[in-house]
Amino acid sequence: MNVSGIESWHRVRRLLVIRADNIGDVVMTGPALRAVKRTLPAARLDLLASPAGAAAAPLLPWIDDVLIRRVLWQDMGRLSLDPGRERRLVDDLRARRYDAALILTSFSQSPHPAAFVAWLAGIPLRAGTSRERGSMLTHAAPHGDFTRHQAERNLALVHALGFRVDDDALEIRVPRDAAASAAALLAERGIRRGEPYLLWNPWASAEARTYPPERGAEAVRMASEGVGLRVVVTGHERDADRAAALAERIGARAVSLVGRTSIPELAALVARASIAVTSHTCVMHLADALRVPVVVPFSGTDLPSQWTPRHAPHVLLERQVPCAPCYEIRCPRVLECLDIEPVELASAISTLLARSLVAEEKRA
Repeated sequence: MNVSGIESWHRVRRLLVIRADNIGDVVMTGPALRAVKRTLPAARLDLLASPAGAAAAPLLPWIDDVLIRRVLWQDMGRLSLDPGRERRLVDDLRARRYDAALILTSFSQSPHPAAFVAWLAGIPLRAGTSRERGSMLTHAAPHGDFTRHQAERNLALVHALGFRVDDDALEIRVPRDAAASAAALLAERGIRRGEPYLLWNPWASAEARTYPPERGAEAVRMASEGVGLRVVVTGHERDADRAAALAERIGARAVSLVGRTSIPELAALVARASIAVTSHTCVMHLADALRVPVVVPFSGTDLPSQWTPRHAPHVLLERQVPCAPCYEIRCPRVLECLDIEPVELASAISTLLARSLVAEEKRA
């Protein structure tokens, strides 16, 4: 880290945080945002996020405003080249007169394209975690161990800038209106307030991270039968038809709310669940932030250390395969890394649920 001028970060009054990635990535900015806001309670924090990631912003109370943009450096190969669009982004940032830009990235991403945009916009302080040399960052923190958790990577950057870091846990706040609308959705399906249920989120955005849904349905059916739990199925609206068929396989205890919720409403459903079962997707991070027990058939696409829940009771089921981590969107093989029998998944769900209920009784 270039230590010269670090004290200038404590005079920042308008700060732009750049994290133009997915929902889970935005949720994992929470500890860093919290640390900045605790150190600079009067500062304004704006988040530059993708349309997908921006959906999680209402869960992070430290954010004052959200700039929703698809940016070329994040969607390279999918977003058309449009110099006018890029110029409008620069002009918009310049008009907001930010004092500093905090660029948060995963282990595989470079902060320099975002820093270049911030430089063009006249933002004087620009910080990121970098493996490369360059002049666009005024403060470059060491890249560090690539296996560390993404939330800890974010925190390492703000700590290097002199912000007080005293808590590394994920944290979200479910808005009251989202909690009320989620309760209404459950009531429509006959699930009363306080009634326990298992939340199952079958699909991830990447096929290679999705545990086979038919196997998942069988596992959830076995686990829920054992304790008489209702099952709430969640997911993206594109999967609504498939979800209805899966709910039928589970039986009368299952209801599908796939495509019916916003991200804050999804968080509200996770918060009320007795246990969550999910592929490697944002529900895993929501459960961790809400301290809800979660079971994850974890694919070989990524290193578990970079994404695993750290504070919620959890079980990650893995298969060791030579191709992991592959970082693929679609598996070129036959998903050997997710070759987990339904009975094994059901056993993990039942065991974690029983353990969590015992812990709740002791706390009471």
